[in-house]
Amino acid sequence: MLHHLLRYAQKNLADSEPGFTTRSVRWQVEITANGELINVVPLGDDKKGLQMTKCPDMPAVNSGGRSHFLIESMQTVALHFKNNETEAKKKTAGIRHNFFLEMINSAATTAVELNPLSAFLQNQAELTRLRERCEAVKAKPSDWMCWRVAGHDPLKQAAVLDWWRSRMSANCPAEMPKHKEQTATEDGLEKGTGEMLCFLTGEITKPILTHPKVGGLSSVGGLGTKDVLVGFDKDAFRSYGFIKSMNAAVESTAARGYVDALEHLINNHSHKLANALVVHWFKEAVKLEYDPLAFLYEPPEVTEGAAQQSVRETLESLRKGLRPVPLNNLFYAMTLSGASGRVMVRDWMERSFEELVARIEQWFADFEIVAQSEGQLARDPKFNEVCLSMVRYDKAKSYFDNLNKLPAPLATTLWRVALAGLPIPQPFIAQALARFRADLIDDKPFNHARMGLIKAYFIRKGGDHYMSAYLNKEHPEPAYHCGRLLAMLASLQRAALGDVGAGVVQRYYVGASQTPGLALGRLVGYAKNHLNKLEGGLAHWYEGQIAEIMSRIQDRIPATLDLEHQSLFALGYYQQIAANRAGKNTKTNETKEGGN
Repeated sequence: MLHHLLRYAQKNLADSEPGFTTRSVRWQVEITANGELINVVPLGDDKKGLQMTKCPDMPAVNSGGRSHFLIESMQTVALHFKNNETEAKKKTAGIRHNFFLEMINSAATTAVELNPLSAFLQNQAELTRLRERCEAVKAKPSDWMCWRVAGHDPLKQAAVLDWWRSRMSANCPAEMPKHKEQTATEDGLEKGTGEMLCFLTGEITKPILTHPKVGGLSSVGGLGTKDVLVGFDKDAFRSYGFIKSMNAAVESTAARGYVDALEHLINNHSHKLANALVVHWFKEAVKLEYDPLAFLYEPPEVTEGAAQQSVRETLESLRKGLRPVPLNNLFYAMTLSGASGRVMVRDWMERSFEELVARIEQWFADFEIVAQSEGQLARDPKFNEVCLSMVRYDKAKSYFDNLNKLPAPLATTLWRVALAGLPIPQPFIAQALARFRADLIDDKPFNHARMGLIKAYFIRKGGDHYMSAYLNKEHPEPAYHCGRLLAMLASLQRAALGDVGAGVVQRYYVGASQTPGLALGRLVGYAKNHLNKLEGGLAHWYEGQIAEIMSRIQDRIPATLDLEHQSLFALGYYQQIAANRAGKNTKTNETKEGGN
């Protein structure tokens, strides 16, 4: 997994280097050659700022009152605080500010380009002006900031970068003396040198004692700062007397590379899965318009007006090699979340590009379902729509707030189901059925993704189980036809009595779907009274429809239905409703798909 990330960095991140990292910088402070404030300029957009890939990164910055070099927070640089900030935090920020100033002064002795900045930071009147300007532009104390000194970016100056590199080299953890217990020579550790075999490059090297941390996971349980992916702070993580990261030796450039790659993917190629984050990439780069995962991730509002065939046509052309994508390409994906300062890798996938396309094609095929009216197929459900179909959707909350209601383990399991072509676990159907019943009682519109999930469950458990996107009058299971019968009885009641508030469905659906033997017989008895209220032609039509359904059930009305048969009941109910609403325009399974 890590070597794939390192390869990604080597191919795509030329700026990856030990001692540097990527940050989203929100503000640029401009000063003159005389060390006077010019302006505070916003960078990027209002939320994330501008991603900068060559930001000096101080190791263990939270210990001993350290700060980063040049690029830091407004709080550290300008002593810009919230109105109600505690004295303890102000004191800590003051220590970090002094450390920041000491580094600038030290660097200015060899990199004269920083002399104006050194003068500016020691001028209390200018710092006060900077704080006032921060208030005016509504800069947050936690926002990252960079500099423009006398019209130049200090981080583009060779002397400034060389000073930082020399400082990091002089304090590199890899150069620290060996632990007194490290005397073994096994596994590439050369006695007396502190050298080991790098797990990522396969070369003899002096390993770093602490791996860089990973940022960008605050939205999925990570810290607001950064989280540890590789760490050895517990005795259980150590062996043979090795200390810290010597338990899995990695040299500094390789460690920086895999961390930079992961942060770049999090910032640019990640998607939210409930309370987890999926990052994905390809061994050989694929254009965004040819990325098959884009079809799974687009939220509904993006694709609402898109042509329905475009997804299928694009996927088919990718599978057949009609689009310009690299041959023998590979797909990689990691599912991540944060927990107590650690990066949790929930899942790892590695697939061929061709297999990925085939799996996503199969996903859409399995989830095909007729729309609740018009007799046409519903829009292809995106992955997050299927997740949302299993939770109660609150219109007062955002799309992603509702998505977070689904526990991360369920979302990541469904993700693997989609991309590996696996069966759908039964608990997903239990949740979908619960929401289906709740929406029926509340008289809400049908959720097409939910109905597609129920259909896909039976297909993916092995065989198609007579599953069809449209009404299937030839289905062999009585439970399916019991659902059809309830739909027809509900339609009859509406035709005879109009809107009666809580009708057949609201009163009897739960009972009929669990114990149809008790409920349906009573409802069929009520149907005779409803038929008497209709004109002859319409009454005759309903009699024929009910008789046709009863002929499928015969004398096999089940006494009780388990979860799977309740799912068939729901599917039969829905597809009969869809057929009724489509009316004469509906083509049933017999004519649309040639029967089953």
